[in-house]
Amino acid sequence: MRELRPLGEGLSDECRDFALALRDLFKGLDVSVRRYAARRYRDPGTLSRYLSGTRIPPWEFVQDLFTDLAERRGTAATPAAIELVRELHRAAVHTSGSPGHAMEILQHQLADADREARTSSVKEDVLGEALLERQHRIADLEVRLNQLEAAWATERTRADTLELGLPDHAELIKERDMLQREVKRLTEELEDVRLRGLLAEDRCQMLERQLAMVESQRPAAAPEPEGVTEAAAGPAMSKTCSGPRPKILVVDDQHNNLLAMEAVLATLNQELVTASSGQEALKALLDHDDFAVILLDVQMPEMDGYETAAHIQRRHRNRDIPIIFLTAMGADPEHSSRGYAAGAVDYIAKPFDPWALRAKVSVFTEIFLERRRYSERVAAY
Repeated sequence: MRELRPLGEGLSDECRDFALALRDLFKGLDVSVRRYAARRYRDPGTLSRYLSGTRIPPWEFVQDLFTDLAERRGTAATPAAIELVRELHRAAVHTSGSPGHAMEILQHQLADADREARTSSVKEDVLGEALLERQHRIADLEVRLNQLEAAWATERTRADTLELGLPDHAELIKERDMLQREVKRLTEELEDVRLRGLLAEDRCQMLERQLAMVESQRPAAAPEPEGVTEAAAGPAMSKTCSGPRPKILVVDDQHNNLLAMEAVLATLNQELVTASSGQEALKALLDHDDFAVILLDVQMPEMDGYETAAHIQRRHRNRDIPIIFLTAMGADPEHSSRGYAAGAVDYIAKPFDPWALRAKVSVFTEIFLERRRYSERVAAY
């Protein structure tokens, strides 16, 4: 790098200190005065006078020097270093009596003032046009508001006139809301009644089949010929099908009740599986297949019939098995409704009629066999 000119003679201490600090900054750029002057579009002689202390540069020049030095080193100067040079610059400006420096400062200030004046003029024109446009819009809106207020006053007068001859608005809303609630309640009640009707119709059809089954089992008036056993009194299947005999699951915590039901159902030629609790019933459903129907006691310890039915309904493989509730609590509507809600297809109060129970079990067994025959025909195709 070309050597800098020596410091000027007769400099004040403030100007000398600032010039030395400025020269240190410039040396960090490692570039000649002429080259840096070309880079910043400055006069080389003026730049030399800045560095020799004979002229105090504007602070903008010092800021450019800091920027270029940071780019050169890769790190910016600390705020403390910048503030130190700033103080030296203020002190040098305060003690400098150079007319050239004063002219340069005034020229910079004039340029800044001219730039601000031109910017302000442009902004003034823009803001003036915007202000005028807003004023026109305000005037237009005021006219429209006056028109709307006049129309509103007219409509308000008409509304007051109508209100005098109409019922209270709040009362109408109250009546409407009450009617809407009534419609919702009646709709829900209608859906419930329809559902109950459908379930009752299904039970009617099922009971008709059970009655037919009882009629087929009723003993004839004439004496039976010799050789007819008691098993012949049982229901005759319309068609036979392959596969194991259908199973009947009987669940009751009383051993005597299990024995009684086994005696009633023994002649139906079906396999009986017994369980004395809800847990045993669930285990039996896991261990066996082909259950045609489940006879489930309601009152059992630990897990009653309703809970057991709920567990059965949650199992995908068992949810289609029909459940008949047997209970000593009576057949009043409250208990039977709970039984049907738990997924039962029938609800029988104890003590039950053996023939009725045999008929119900026979019907569900026949339905089970019909489904099996249909599956076999489909598989055959």
